[in-house]
Amino acid sequence: MKILNIGLYLLVSLSLLCSCSGADDSDNDMDSFISALMDEMTLEEKLGQMNLVTGGDIVTGYVMSNELEQLIRQNQIGGVFNVKGAEKILELQRIAVEETRHGIPLLVGADIIHGYETIFPIPLALSCSWDSVAVERMARISAIESAASGINWTYSPMVDICRDPRWGRIAEGNGEDPYLSSILGPAYVRGYQGKDMSGKDEIMSCVKHFALYGAVEAGRDYTTVDMSRQRMFNEYLPPYKAAIQSGAASVMNSFNLIDGVPAAANKWLMVDVLRDMWGFDGLLATDYGSISEMATLGYAPLTQASVKALEAGTDMDMVSSGYLNTLRESLENKNVSIGMIDRACRRVLEAKYRLGLFKDPYKYCDTTAATTKVFTAEHRRIARDIATETFVLLKNNNQTLPISPKGRIALVGPMADAGNNMCGMWSMTCTPSKHQSLKEAMEEELKDVAELIYAKGCNVYADETTEINANGIRQITRGNDDVMLRQAIAAASKADVIVAALGESAEMSGESASRADIELPDVQKRLLKAMVSTGKPVVLLLFTGRPLVLTWEDANVDAILNIWYGGSEAGAAICDVVFGHVSPSGKLTTTFPRSMGQVPIYYNHMNTSRPDSDPNVFNRYQSNYIDERNEPLYPFGFGLSYTTFAYGELRLDKTTLTEGESIKATINVTNTGDFKATEIVQLYTHDIYASLARPVKELKGFERITLNPGESRDVTFSITPDMLRFYNSKLEYVWEPGEFEVMVGPDSEHLSTCKFELK
Repeated sequence: MKILNIGLYLLVSLSLLCSCSGADDSDNDMDSFISALMDEMTLEEKLGQMNLVTGGDIVTGYVMSNELEQLIRQNQIGGVFNVKGAEKILELQRIAVEETRHGIPLLVGADIIHGYETIFPIPLALSCSWDSVAVERMARISAIESAASGINWTYSPMVDICRDPRWGRIAEGNGEDPYLSSILGPAYVRGYQGKDMSGKDEIMSCVKHFALYGAVEAGRDYTTVDMSRQRMFNEYLPPYKAAIQSGAASVMNSFNLIDGVPAAANKWLMVDVLRDMWGFDGLLATDYGSISEMATLGYAPLTQASVKALEAGTDMDMVSSGYLNTLRESLENKNVSIGMIDRACRRVLEAKYRLGLFKDPYKYCDTTAATTKVFTAEHRRIARDIATETFVLLKNNNQTLPISPKGRIALVGPMADAGNNMCGMWSMTCTPSKHQSLKEAMEEELKDVAELIYAKGCNVYADETTEINANGIRQITRGNDDVMLRQAIAAASKADVIVAALGESAEMSGESASRADIELPDVQKRLLKAMVSTGKPVVLLLFTGRPLVLTWEDANVDAILNIWYGGSEAGAAICDVVFGHVSPSGKLTTTFPRSMGQVPIYYNHMNTSRPDSDPNVFNRYQSNYIDERNEPLYPFGFGLSYTTFAYGELRLDKTTLTEGESIKATINVTNTGDFKATEIVQLYTHDIYASLARPVKELKGFERITLNPGESRDVTFSITPDMLRFYNSKLEYVWEPGEFEVMVGPDSEHLSTCKFELK
């Protein structure tokens, strides 16, 4: 360590030694330390702390290694992202600590969205487990592996509510429901950050994208959002608030316009709501290049955009370098104040302090840790178990599933032997060569007991130019569709049952992967129709990062198991479920439409003034389509099991509710089948009359229960007035007296209903 830095580290050591009497003292020590440090910093050094750049290691960026090192030496970087490996990160941290005037350590970020090298199911799949314990465990393992590899900041969780499956980034979130996402978002935060980020395996989380990004028009990335503030507060903002108030130390704002203003410059949203109303005092960063992109949006060129973002409380500029290169001029022109710059710089430094980087700048730079903490047998076992919870059984005629491991089984489809495709989007830190494909896992499962006959069957799309290729990393090798179809038909002719592994390739969901047509791609549907025409039982294993239109598949295929993208252990987990070792228990967190014309479609919609009275016929002058039903193909909360569950009558212990009291709603659930299985019992409410129209139903509770064959259990929910609150026209969070419905059942459509009065 350079002699110039000794005073800095003596100061932080003294401040940490004094922080022994509680959080207030610790905050005072942090304030004293950072104030002393900032008193010694130049303007350029402060602006450098507010600059976040990509290292270009995981995803190609504009800063390469030599340039990056020089920028660090010149105090022009406060953080870097997309650098993989503790050795590389150690060298960057060493330069920051030992070759700069103040030795301020770096934040090192990455998109650790659903695992580091042990990859878990994508977040949309994880949400279908309805298991916050599993989500927290996933985030904990992700933090352990990331920290062992030098990373101290993850850009997760994404809690954007999305009701348009065309949007590729629906795969990154928790679905369409604000209540469920408000449960799962804090689970991510707890898993990443641990108790207080003091441990060497605890990293900083970043809640994104603030705000409303999941509601972009037409399901296209980077475009506008326009909605009432009542809708924001009641339907879209709750998951952000829950994750932030659970202790998330950082937030990333979104690309989209809100009220015509880019989110990163939206002072009402970033200051009035996030800072003042919700009390967030952590680090606020932009998304990739969003300050410079304000010019393209027609809002402001880079210099003015940087001023607007700083005014709105945005602390760190990702990639645009607007703060670094323009704020000195804006300060000289009195368009910003030094106080505004100091405020942003302070929050960057506070994040580093809370991570313990001033106490130990090499906290995350143990170059031996990854050998014992990354992609371990225990982590892989947990990933496999969690993956089985996320698969959703959509159809199972004549108990086609589970498959008996005997005879001849045909495995066809472009996803069947694509090990590098199992992890899905946002898994740049994975090592695909370590992952089994579905074919390899099935061969292992069926060894010596059954014959597996494999044929690829088709490409992802007939047209090569239609295939979306994420930097060439996961491209599935192409062949001749006609030849492959004949090979698949030949394989199927020898088999007792056909398993078709179809759907989206990994790069077809995620950022910049919106789809206008969300049916199965052309040649894949041709292959599936050929398999169905054999007359043999067909199981569709559906790989996808979004809801798809499956109307033909539902009408013609014997069984459909939606496996999303199950992660590095997906192959083994799929075998666990397909061959009956585990009964599927996942429930949908997004509505599956019958056709694209229904989109956006979601369960917790408002009623219409003329609701359709009979879905089986067209009713003129009622709210419907002349060429499609209103109902979805598969509703929110839906998911079958290998067993069956019988629900009894819903019972309330009383029918009047007053403040300070609760109503107990109880229902009996019985496993009436032959498999031990988990059921997710769901509670919904409906405010019948209110000062603002309320949704036809809203999820307000759920419970996962596991029952043996023949076992029954009472499931009881407590309903309190707080559960019935909403934001009224004045954005006051209130409950209103009146009549309510309470509904309990296995999904959002099949429900038992009772009424009660709130007085």
